[in-house]
Formats: sequence, C-alpha cells, structure tokens
Amino acid sequence: MSVVVDNSWNALADKAIDGQCLTMEEGLSVLEADNDELLPLMQASFLVRKHYFGKKVKLNMIINAKSGLCPEDCGYCSQSIVSSAPIEKYSLLDKDTLLAGAREALARQAGTYCIVASGRGPTERELNQVVEAVKEIRETMPLKICACLGILKEGQAERLAEAGVHRYNHNLNTSRTNYPSITSTHTYDQRVDTVEKAKSAGMSPCSGVIIGMNETDQEIVELAFALRALDADSIPINFLNAIPGTPLEKATPVLPLKALKVLALFRLICPTKEIRVAGGREVNLRSLQPLTLYAANSLFVGDYLTTEGQDIQADYQFIEDLGFEIEQYAI
Repeated sequence: MSVVVDNSWNALADKAIDGQCLTMEEGLSVLEADNDELLPLMQASFLVRKHYFGKKVKLNMIINAKSGLCPEDCGYCSQSIVSSAPIEKYSLLDKDTLLAGAREALARQAGTYCIVASGRGPTERELNQVVEAVKEIRETMPLKICACLGILKEGQAERLAEAGVHRYNHNLNTSRTNYPSITSTHTYDQRVDTVEKAKSAGMSPCSGVIIGMNETDQEIVELAFALRALDADSIPINFLNAIPGTPLEKATPVLPLKALKVLALFRLICPTKEIRVAGGREVNLRSLQPLTLYAANSLFVGDYLTTEGQDIQADYQFIEDLGFEIEQYAI
C-alpha cells in the first residue's frame, strides 16, 4: 500500500517535540519515504534527538551470562531449543566472571552493563547469583546495571531492584499479530507482563524490537506505538542477524536505508526515550552505521550474545568523526 501524507519531515519533528504522537499514516509515510528523502528525514529525526539528548552518545555492553540451554522456540535465536547453530553452551557464569565483565564495560566507557541470560526465566539459584554480583558491582563501580533474565515470577523483580538493578530488559521483539509466527512457547502478553513487573518494582523498563522477521510496515509502526504506550525508557532496535541453524536463517536482510527509516520512526514516535542501535547493525547497516546517530542516542559496543560486534575502535572513530561525544559512565 502506498501512503501519501501532506507534510514536511520537519513538521513531524515539531509535532514530536511538542509531545504529540504521530498518526499511523504519518508513521507509514516515514517507512515508505522515497530513498531520495532519506537525508531530510534523518535531519528531522536529528532535530528531535538533539532537542532531548544533544550530541551525547550512551554506550552499553552485554555479557552473555548464560548461553544456550533454552527451552523456548524463538525462531530468531541461536540459543533456542529448535536451533542447530553451533554455539557455546554453559550455565550461569560465576560472580568473579560477572565482575570481570563489569570492569571491561568500564574500560570501554560503557555506562550500562547488561547481564543477559538465556532461558525462560531465572531459577532461584540463578537469581541469587545475579543478586550477589549486582550488589558488589554497585558497591565498587559507577555502572548502571541492566538485567535480562527472561520472564519473571512474582517477587523476582523486587529482589533485583533491591539488589541495585537499575533497568530490566525484556523485548517485545515483534508485533502482537506477528508474534505467533516467531514463537509458540510463550506469548506477547507474557512479555508485556514482565516489563510491567519491572516497572512496578521500580526498575527502569527496557524493551525493544527485532526488525526483519517478516513483519509488515504497519506492524513496525504498531510496535513503536506499543513501546510508547508501555513507556519503555530504553528501546533497543535490533536488526535480524539471520544465523544459520535457526528457523529464520533465510530471512531477507533489512536494507541499510530501510534500517535508517526504522530508527527515524522510533525517534519520532518515542522522542524522549533512549533509542539504541543494537544487534545486527553491523550486517544490516554496514557502511551506513554512522548515520544511525542522527536518530539514535545509544549503541551496544563489543559482542552480542552469540554473534560478534565490530571493533570498538571503529565505533569510537565514527562517534568522533561525526562530532558526537560519548556520555562518560552515563547513569
């Protein structure tokens, strides 16, 4: 469907800064913009980004705290029970290893250290291990801690918050409509419920998306609206890295120009939120990665869970070359 909307991109930026939400038609117009309109569109998203965040860039680092061994059937994930990808598999890392990861995050100038564990949700033993590590990190290092441990049971969010976890990540990943085609072992609503549990416990909600899983443009816009309604403080935008051995291994890559339009869309619909360029940026955006900072104000640096990121010096270089500035140890 071709959507024609009578507006200028700067008018959408003004609307976002004024606190008004874009309409579905306006959101679709961003995703379906002619490629020749890309630079004016990115400039409009930059007006919003600069208004709220200046030219600061937040850095985040992941540690894959538990790899593989997951009973869920998520089609995008190499750690899933339905994946045959040859990944390393191990149980939850010990406290000393988690602390060493935190020190590495500091060395990389990351303000947020993300402890990510595969699985449906944490056991009590795993939760205890994370809580012990988080307490020591908080006592010894100026880091924001984000935990991503899966679906939380009653009381687990409160324990993480009490230990000092600032933020809990649980991505929506794809639209409510598309969700059953991605996984059958849990529901979209269970993901929303976990984000709400994190919010209720006093942790900052982090929830994002994976673009490139056969969703429609309308579903991408619906996702942006859903995350606005969920009031997620941090929104990681992943672009599918189609890993051989996963059900989505033959998915069509997201083209670089489309990826930039997606980032512009999320900035315009969620103007005050941290928009983070996340997994898959290296393989989908390729040489256009620097342009992401005109919409996004945050990056993952280093490796992801089972895939490699690019050399951190390359990230530092394009941040500097564009005249942006790393927000040192942003809390």
